[in-house]
This record gives sequence, C-alpha cells and structure tokens, in this order.
Amino acid sequence: MTSENPAPASDTPRLQMRGISKSFGGVAALRDVDFTLRAGEIHGLVGENGAGKSTMMKIIAGVHTGYEGRMLIDGREVHFRSARDALAAGIGMVHQELSIMPDLTVAENVYLGKQPVNAAGLVDWPAMTTGARAQLKSLGIDVDPKTRMGDLPIGLQQLIELARVLFSGARIIILDEPTSALSPPEVQLLFDVLKGVRASGRSIVFISHFLDDILSISDTVTVFRNGRLVVTHGVEGIDKGWLIDKMIGAGHEDLEESYLGNIALASKPDAPVVLAAEGLTYGRAYADISFEAKAGEILGIYGFMGCGQIELARTLFGKLRPDRGGLSIAGRRRRLRNTTQAREAGIAFVPENRRSMLFYEQPVYKNVSISILARISRLWLRPEKEREIARRHVESLHIRPPRADVALGALSGGNQQKVALAKWLTHRPKVLVLSEPTRGMDVGAKDDVVKIVRALADEGLAVVVVSAEPETVLSLADRVLVMKKGRIVHEFANETISKDRLLAAA
Repeated sequence: MTSENPAPASDTPRLQMRGISKSFGGVAALRDVDFTLRAGEIHGLVGENGAGKSTMMKIIAGVHTGYEGRMLIDGREVHFRSARDALAAGIGMVHQELSIMPDLTVAENVYLGKQPVNAAGLVDWPAMTTGARAQLKSLGIDVDPKTRMGDLPIGLQQLIELARVLFSGARIIILDEPTSALSPPEVQLLFDVLKGVRASGRSIVFISHFLDDILSISDTVTVFRNGRLVVTHGVEGIDKGWLIDKMIGAGHEDLEESYLGNIALASKPDAPVVLAAEGLTYGRAYADISFEAKAGEILGIYGFMGCGQIELARTLFGKLRPDRGGLSIAGRRRRLRNTTQAREAGIAFVPENRRSMLFYEQPVYKNVSISILARISRLWLRPEKEREIARRHVESLHIRPPRADVALGALSGGNQQKVALAKWLTHRPKVLVLSEPTRGMDVGAKDDVVKIVRALADEGLAVVVVSAEPETVLSLADRVLVMKKGRIVHEFANETISKDRLLAAA
C-alpha cells in the first residue's frame, strides 16, 4: 500500500473517493465518481444490478486495484495493492456470500487468523472462548462460543461475521445486502448493533436492495445508476418513492433499457395448469410458496437477490428437496428426489450460472446432444446424428457463428445461453424454468432470448422465469409473482405494470 499527504484535520472525512473510473474489457463500470464517507456515519448505497455499487466497494476494499482517480482515508491518499492492504488500513467488508468456516466453532470464527497464544506459543483456547463470549455479548449476541458455526441459523452467522470484522479493528465497515437472509427480529438486532458501532465513531457503508431498511438505518443515502453517482442526500425528508425515481432515472437520457413505460400483462386464466406448487418451504430460504404455471404462459417470479427465488428455482428442478409442501405436474402429484426425476417428469432448467451445465471446451453440437445421448446412441456415439440435431437448433435459434462444430467457449454469452436452451429443446419439456436468463448479455442478445422464450410459450410450454432484474421480468412475463424475504408478497395479473411498481412491491 502506498500513502502520502499530511495528517488529517479533525473534520476531515473518513473516506474520500475522487474521480473514480473503472472499466472491464472496455466496458465502463464506474465513470468519474466522487464519494464521501464521514466518521460516525451509516451511509446507505442503492442502485439497480450493474449500477456500479459493488465495483466501487471492491475498490475501497482492495479487491479491484486498477482504476483511475484518488482514494483518501483520513485525508491521506492511499492505493491498495490487495484486500490485505485494505484490511491493514482499517477497512473490512462483509459480503452477501458469507466467508464463515462452518466446521469451526463460533470462537474460532471470531478469532480467525488472529488466535491468542499462551506463553508456550500454543493457541490459548480458554482465552479465545472467554474473549469471544465477551465480544459477542457486548453486541447483544447470546450464543455459546463452543457451538459449531454451521449449526447456527444464517442470521446469527451473519452477525458473527460482522463481529469478526468489528473486532479486527476496522474503522470502515462495508455491508453487502446484510438483511437479505435475516428475520425481522434479527434485522432489529443487526440495526441495534450498527447503531452502537456508529456511536463509537466508526463508519458503515450499508448496501441493500431493501429500501425500507436503507431508510430505517442510514444517516445518508447515495444512489448509483449506470456507473455514475446520481445523488447523495440525507434520509430526512425522502421516502421510498423518491429513491426509486432516482434509481430508475425518470426524465434522463439513460433509459434505453429501463422499460419505464407501462407493460400490459395478459395472463391466461383459462389455460390448463401444468405445474402447481403448494406450500413449498425450504429451510430459511423460502416458506409457504404456492402458485400455478399454465400452458402457454410465462410466469415471472421477481425479487431482490437473497429473497429465496434462486433456491425456489432449484427446488422446481429437484436440485433441492423441500422441507414441506409438494409439486404437481400435469395434474399428477410428484416428489422430485433428484434432477433425473424432474427431467423425466417433463421439467427443464437453465440455471443462472451457465458454466454449471455446459462444457466450454467441447463443440456446440456436443453440448446440445448431451441430454439425449442415450436415445440416439445405444451402443456407440453417432457424431453425425448429433451434428444434424445441433444444426437444426443453430439455425432456428440464430446461434452465431452458425457452426455446430465450433468450441462453445468461443461464443458470446448470449449465444452460449441459446445453446443452453437448445440442450433442453432436443426433447420438449412440459415446463421450462429459467433462472436469470438474460444476465450479462448485451441488448441484442437479450432481445433474441426474449423472442425465443416467447415462441416456446406460444407453442404451449409453461415457462417460469426467475430473476432479480426487473427488465427481464417485464420483457417476458404474462403474470408476475413478487417474492420478498422468502415469501410471495404480491401478484400482478391482467393489469398494467411499470418498473417502479415492481420495485415498490419488492
């Protein structure tokens, strides 16, 4: 880490970012951003997916090192070479995906990497247990330090990871979606802890899609949009509607993909039910989920990251087995114990992570035919048959380049997603579940995928689209269910809907 400049004055901001710009592969993620964080402040950070929030925080936390602009801590200019540099400078980050060690005890997690030692140079286990108990109690967390971390609810795990960052001596604490997996009592406990941290003079950046939480705990809020900082404002006198307007950017020129206009939903109430879920519950991810998906209809399931929609999609394909509730497919009750049974029942699934279902070193035709090899190759492989099937899909789905023998890894993300769809279309399913089907695509590729999915619904498939991107849901769905913290909280059907209404419901 390098630093320069004189010691700070007493009123100097804790953190200043000046003219920060960052690009990935020629695409600007941040553009000339100025951001200020003061001592003893909880600063809320909001913006849509891809707005630049995470990129900015990863620069502060030393994860991204190559950027333009200046960063100052207590008036001294710094440039971190690694996350270790940032931690040494007093910056700690609690990511949405927790980094706890589930097989270690609570005490071992609290003291991870800095265990106390005795005179013989060995770990002082009694001192670690006693210290962890005292530290957690000071935050209002009542838990046995000898408990295995993985046995605790996710909410307590999150609070203990926060405790670890606090006790590391961090003066700047970045929290990424800290309430996404918490129950209301746990949220209140977290807020009580954060108020105590603020009173000690430390500074917190609180990133969340839950605007009510942002307004409840923050002193100041900053809105990011399209890689730019749009506005910073005290929470006094602003509300959820004001934030949504600033996030979406009504009246600005940056609306080419925002689908701000009203979308007329046209559900199909008389169509036959193909998939019915009743009372599905899985751990703390989601509870009491019931819905129907109908032939020829695209059902959108929308919610912010961490609301349980990803786990629900995996349950529909047999990847996760629910604790309670059940599924019916074409009127027949089914208990899906694995993905093979789901596939045999007529359910196809394209996950949010294409890498989990595709083979990037193999040619396109191998990826397309893999799900039907047993049907077309009884004793030995038949590459020409595989190529013939793949060529039809390459042509019908407009995959570019239009070659079945090219390596999948050479294709763009949008064309890889078309191959993922083609894999399932070799034998038509009854239900197609798509998780984040347009994530990471350019406008043209998104439009292609939207047209393909709509055409499949027109042919009678029941399609379930799960996404945290409102544009994806609005561009595809005939009916929309909104999930929030593991439950369905609203349904939009046979009405006009806009992006701001969708955001407000979530």
